[in-house]
Amino acid sequence: MRKSYKYLRETVLPECDVMHQSIFSCLTAVELQLFDEHKSCLVFKKGQHIFNEGNYPLGVYCIDDGKVKLERSGDEGKMQIVRMAKAGNIIGYRALFCNEKYNATAVAIEDTNICFIPKDVFNTALQSNNHLAQSFIRLLASDLRKAEDHLTELAQNPVRERMAKALLFLKNTYGLEEDNATINIALTREEIADLVGTATETAIRLLSELKHEGVVAFCGKKIKITNMPVLIKASRCYQSEYAVY
Repeated sequence: MRKSYKYLRETVLPECDVMHQSIFSCLTAVELQLFDEHKSCLVFKKGQHIFNEGNYPLGVYCIDDGKVKLERSGDEGKMQIVRMAKAGNIIGYRALFCNEKYNATAVAIEDTNICFIPKDVFNTALQSNNHLAQSFIRLLASDLRKAEDHLTELAQNPVRERMAKALLFLKNTYGLEEDNATINIALTREEIADLVGTATETAIRLLSELKHEGVVAFCGKKIKITNMPVLIKASRCYQSEYAVY
C-alpha cells in the first residue's frame, strides 16, 4: 500500500472543486489557502484501498468524484459494508478524532478522485473555526444515529425488507441514470449481500425473486427499479424514509 500511495500522490489533479461545496464550505479564505497548500489530490482505481482497517489515520479524505465503500471484516473473513460514500463526503475523520486505528477499510467502487488533508492542517482549522467544529459534531451525531438505525435493521427486520431498503438507499444516495430507473452504481452480488448483511446466496435469491415479481431488472451489475411502489411497500417505509447504512 505504501508504494501505491506514493505513486498516487504524484498524480495531481488541477483542483478539488467539491471541497468548496462540502462541510469545508465554512472555511475562511486563509484556511482554504492553507488547505490548498497542503492537500494532496489522489486518484484511486476501482478496487484500490484508500485506507485500511487497523492502520492509524494520517488525515481526512474528501471525495471529489467517485464512489467508496467502507467495510469491516468479520468472522471467517465475511465482510460487512458499514457505509457508502460519494462525492462531497468526508471519510476517515472518526478515527482521527479518537486517535484510534481505522475500524473499517475504505475501497474505491469505481475510479475515484480524493483530496487528502493532513491531520495537522485539519486540526488547525478545526481549532480555529467554530463553525467547522460544530459541523463535524453534527456529522458525528448523524453518523451515530445511522449506525444505531442500521443495527436495529439487522437485528429486527426480515432480510427481504432489508434488501428492499438497501436498494432504495442506493437509489437515494447515488441517484438514477438517464432512464430514471437504473440505480447509478454497479455493485457485485457479494457487495449487495455485504450491504444488506446476509449471505451472497440469499442476496442472489432475493434479487431473483424481485426480478420474477417485476420489481427490478438487471443491466449487468446495475439494478433497474421497474416497480417503485412495490419496492417501497416491500421495504415497509415511505419513499422519503430510506434506510441508512
